[in-house]
Amino acid sequence: MKKAEASIYLDVLRPKKTGKCSVKIRITFNRSRKYFPTGLELLPDEFDKAMDSKRRTTEQKEIHLKLTYLYSKATDVINKLNVFTFDAFEESFLEQRNTHNSVSFAFDKYIQQLKSENRIGTAVSYECAKNSLENYKRNLIFAEISPTFLKSYHIWMLQEGKSITTIGIYLRSLRAIYNLQNIDVSIYPFGEGKNKYSIPTSRNIKKALTVEEIAKIYNCQTNPGTISEMAKDYWLFLYLCNGMNVKDFCLLKWENIDGDMLTYTRAKTLRSRKESRAISVALKPETMEIIRKWGQPSISKEAFIFPHLKPRMTAEKERATYQQLTKIINKYMKQISRDLKLNKEVTTYFARHSFATVLKRSGAKIEMISELLGHSSVDVTESYLDSFEKEQIQSETDALTAGFRKANL
Repeated sequence: MKKAEASIYLDVLRPKKTGKCSVKIRITFNRSRKYFPTGLELLPDEFDKAMDSKRRTTEQKEIHLKLTYLYSKATDVINKLNVFTFDAFEESFLEQRNTHNSVSFAFDKYIQQLKSENRIGTAVSYECAKNSLENYKRNLIFAEISPTFLKSYHIWMLQEGKSITTIGIYLRSLRAIYNLQNIDVSIYPFGEGKNKYSIPTSRNIKKALTVEEIAKIYNCQTNPGTISEMAKDYWLFLYLCNGMNVKDFCLLKWENIDGDMLTYTRAKTLRSRKESRAISVALKPETMEIIRKWGQPSISKEAFIFPHLKPRMTAEKERATYQQLTKIINKYMKQISRDLKLNKEVTTYFARHSFATVLKRSGAKIEMISELLGHSSVDVTESYLDSFEKEQIQSETDALTAGFRKANL
């Protein structure tokens, strides 16, 4: 029996008003033909250059890559079918395009894995990235991910009013998914240099308070037993406990406390390192008072210190709890900061940045600060550190002009 054949076909018989023609995958079998769209429309001259030119432009290389990719897939399907029929080919060809080569499918598969590991926050982030990419280009396949595509998506996101931070987050998710595929490294689209796309990084906005501002927060009066007092105390606890985040705060158990020391491992690093490093916190009298005031005493060392998480909570419910508590703390801390005229919208992020910055200003070594924060490197720590106050810079640099005035006398 004669074998079916695949070819790349430009439909010049049905040109568009623009003069462009649809590019299709043509399958021929027993003198019958069926066509499958590739999503590309090209002028005949553009098609010839993309397919036959020896010196292709970047855009022509991308077109050639996509078409040869789909042609190879069609040929592979034909070779694997024991008995060829157009229906069997179509079912398998479209399944391969929409499953094995689909960016959306690859995202879904990884998101499912994240959820199975109870990494709900990360799963939600990847879900947002996937939805954004789908809104920009439906049925996206990996062969279409090129520097040109990434730059176009970047511009579209800006036009949609998205921030550089959001663009960076979504494209780092896409890069992670791309890296999981077995794709020829010679066409890798991410990176620095010519014919590559560099994922943008937003400028880190420093969110640190001075010691004097933190003292004002500590000394401000709130009505006893109110949510405002709880929010203030929780924020101070996060600050005093090495800039702890709300999730780790909620996960604290009585077994984490040994005398005047608290030891815990950041939930964020549990799956990212082979040996997660424990963080040691020196408990101050002020910290112990907050535990006494808001903690829930228990004879069980495995009980949570603070009354927010419950045993056997689902991962989704736990995440909702972290988010809600963070919103509460931020809401009341912003109000407190306005009342104190700090001119800063203080949030839980400020607790972590302030912890690192205050220690730096006190003369602590960055290596020690990095260890207390649980960072993977000193470079990460430096991004947290705010600049010295202008007054301190002015004072420290007075030495440059020491003796100038005496010399002029």
